[in-house]
Order: sequence, then structure tokens, then C-alpha cells
Amino acid sequence: MSTFIPTIGLEVHAQLSTETKLFCRCKNQFGQKPNHSTCPVCLGMPGALPTLNQRAIEFATRAGLALGCDIQITSVFSRKNYFYPDLPKGYQISQYDKPICLGGGLDTELGRVRLTRIHVEEDAGKLLHGDSKANQSEGSLVDLNRAGVPLIEIVSEPDISSPEQAVAYLKKLRTILRYIGVCDGNMEEGSLRCDANVSVRPEGETKLRTRAEIKNINSFRFVQKAIEFEIARQTEIYKQGGEVLQETRLFNTDKMATFSMRSKEEANDYRYFPEPDLQPLVLSQAFIADISASMPELPDDRKQRYMQTYQLSEYDAGVITAEKEISDFFEASIERYQTDDIKKIKKLTNTLSSEVLRIVKETNTPIDRIQISPADLAETMKLIDAGTISGKIAKELLDKIAQTGLAPMQIIEKEGWKQESDPDALKKIAQAIIDANPEQKQQYLAGKDKLFGFFVGQVMKETKGQANPSLINEILKELLQH
Repeated sequence: MSTFIPTIGLEVHAQLSTETKLFCRCKNQFGQKPNHSTCPVCLGMPGALPTLNQRAIEFATRAGLALGCDIQITSVFSRKNYFYPDLPKGYQISQYDKPICLGGGLDTELGRVRLTRIHVEEDAGKLLHGDSKANQSEGSLVDLNRAGVPLIEIVSEPDISSPEQAVAYLKKLRTILRYIGVCDGNMEEGSLRCDANVSVRPEGETKLRTRAEIKNINSFRFVQKAIEFEIARQTEIYKQGGEVLQETRLFNTDKMATFSMRSKEEANDYRYFPEPDLQPLVLSQAFIADISASMPELPDDRKQRYMQTYQLSEYDAGVITAEKEISDFFEASIERYQTDDIKKIKKLTNTLSSEVLRIVKETNTPIDRIQISPADLAETMKLIDAGTISGKIAKELLDKIAQTGLAPMQIIEKEGWKQESDPDALKKIAQAIIDANPEQKQQYLAGKDKLFGFFVGQVMKETKGQANPSLINEILKELLQH
């Protein structure tokens, strides 16, 4: 039985985080009342003329630079002609044969994925079908708030060889776009959508076979499941002696299966021609240089800096830099911690990764919206360093901060969590416990080392768990020898 090898290419549509749409001044804002953010331009009224949004071009250039593309001095907008109810003009203004960015690529842990191009285009509107949450009627409704929103389409080469690599590529791409501030990456809101082109061929065959395109997948999990299903579907067709059709398919998230939408169009079906109402887009070298100079630190660069400066492991640095908000929280926490001690910074990193991110996950709240601030984390670490609280209490403290929003010391005083770190006071308590348990002392001195834990437990019980554990250990080791 032949083994079939998958070949996958992704087309990612990223909505640009501009204040206004691509060719008019309507607000580019999710969640507005249906058809509230529209004008004659984005409604396709006769005689309405487009005016290009410069900010969108800046963002597209920034994305191209971040992904190693060649920025084209001259690019051209074209009309992509097709009829669909959510496309009021009957055509989409896009870029075709002369896009703004060519080439480039992105490295993932599962291999490099080359890019073909990045081009700028306007989004279509949105159909709200009957029985959906947004439309309880029998028919379909059209919301044109999204019509004209600026997009970049990032087209990969067919370099992806597994569903897992597709997800790794998409996650890395989303992270980069968020770091450079051009797209919020919110897949649930449609800010980042993915089309997957999938084909399979027998092992040993070099020529690519017919591909099917799966449209508008909007989560990492669904990308993986859709590609897995499509690989299995096409493989089974070939094993049965059939032929895969070139078509556009949709992914049903309830059945976890793709289904046919329409036969796949070729470029000539869209009758592309240059947009007559827009001049060719010509960028100056100075414009590109200015964008390049203003580029923020990219996630891979930040990860390497953390590994070198703070001696974090590759894994820990990867966790911290996986999301820009987490990395920003980490940076702000270190700034407020005010220490160059590598051990202390590693301890802060572990607390952030294990406790703060646990709270983020459990509450399903982004790290920039939880009630724990970088200042709270830094203060918690300082309290541990000073012996005011133990590491165990720190976990409870962070939970309380997340629940109440109160300052660390307010909670410590309210809960009575202040750790006893007075050596003289602890020495008196420890001596009294040793004196009250002479038999256990003799057994310990005779070599029964486990009894040391008994004495530690008795001191912690006497102090209601508020004794400084490391200090107690030191005191007991000294007193038990006398």
C-alpha cells in the first residue's frame, strides 16, 4: 500500500489595525452595530472614489520587513472581479501581478517556510446566515462594516509537510504580527483567517497533484483538524482509484470535516485588471528606511536577548516571548524589581511562568487584563527576598491579588501572613521544642536524620506556619548539636 505525502501552502489574511478603512475614513472597529460604519466608498456607490490609507501601507511594509521580504518600490492595485452578496462593488480592490512584498520566509521549530508574496487588499463584508447567534431569521443578512477594512494576504510557498508544521507556522506568524503592532491576531473576531491549500501524492512522486483549498479557518485547532481531514480524504480517494477535484472547500467545525463549496477558480476567472481609480503605489527609499528604523524588537531577537542577558533556558525564554503581552509584563516586572541578580530574575521568571500564567489560564483572562500588575509581581518577589513571606505564601498572595486587586502588603496584613524572621524569637521557640522532646533529640543525634523534619514541623506548628523556613533550618541544625 502506497504512503501518501501531503503538501500544504497557507494563505493568511491579516486585518491591519488601522483606525480607518483602506480607501475611506470609516472606522475600522470590530463590534459596531451592523452596517453602521459605512459610506458611499465602501458601499460601492457609483462615482465614489477610493483614497489610499497611508497607515495601511506603513503596516504592510513593516510586516514585509519583519518577514524578510523584498519591499517593492512600485506596486499596483487591481480589480478582482466576482459576484457575492457581501461584495457591494462586484469587485475587490487587491494587488495581483505587482504586490508590495515578494519573497521572505519564516523559521519554525519544524522547518523553514518560504513566502511567495504579501499583498494589500480590502476585506469583503460579512454574511450572517439564518439561525446563527447574530441572525435569528430564516434568510441571510449582510453586514458591510467589514467591507473595505485593510488586509494583508501572506502567501506561503507549498513548503509545509504536516498539519503540525502548519500550526507552528501560523502561531509564529501571528506572534510576529502582534509584536510589530500591525494586527491584533484575534482569530475569533476574524482579524486573522487562514486558507489552506492541500494536496497529497504517493511517496517517491515529485510532481504535485491536484490541490483543494479550505477557506476561512479561524483557529489553530481547526487549522490542524481541517488539514488532517483533507489529507485523509484525498488519500482515500487515490487509494480507491479516484481523482481529487480542484475545488474550494469549507470546514464544518461540528463534524470536523471539510465539504465542497464550489469548483476552484483560476486567476483568469477573476478578470484582473489595474484599478483605474488608483495610481501605481510608488514608495521612496526614505519611506522604507524610516519604517525599518522604527521596527520594534522581534520575538526571536527578544528570546535570544533573554537567554544571553538573563541566562534563561531556551524553553523559559520561549514561554515568556510566545505572546507580546507576556513579554511586556516580564520586562515591566524586571524594571520594577530593580535587580541585576541573575538568580533573582530566574526566580521571577519561574513565578511568572508557573503562577501568574496559571491564573491567566484558570480565569481565561489576558495577562494585560488580570488584576496582578508587573509592580505587584516585583513587590511579591521583594517580599520573598526580605523574608517577609515564604514562597508557599507567595502563591496564595498572587491568587488574592488577582481576586481583589489589593496591594500585596494590604493582603499580607489582612491575612496575617507576615513571616516570622526574627532569629532571637525563633531560637527561643526552637529551643523550647527541643527541650520538650529529648528522646527525639537523642534519636536524631544517633543518626535518625528524618527526625529533623519532625522538629521543623513542630516549629511551623507553633508559629502557625509563619516561621521563615530557611532560618528555622539553620537554627535547628545549630541547636540540635548542643
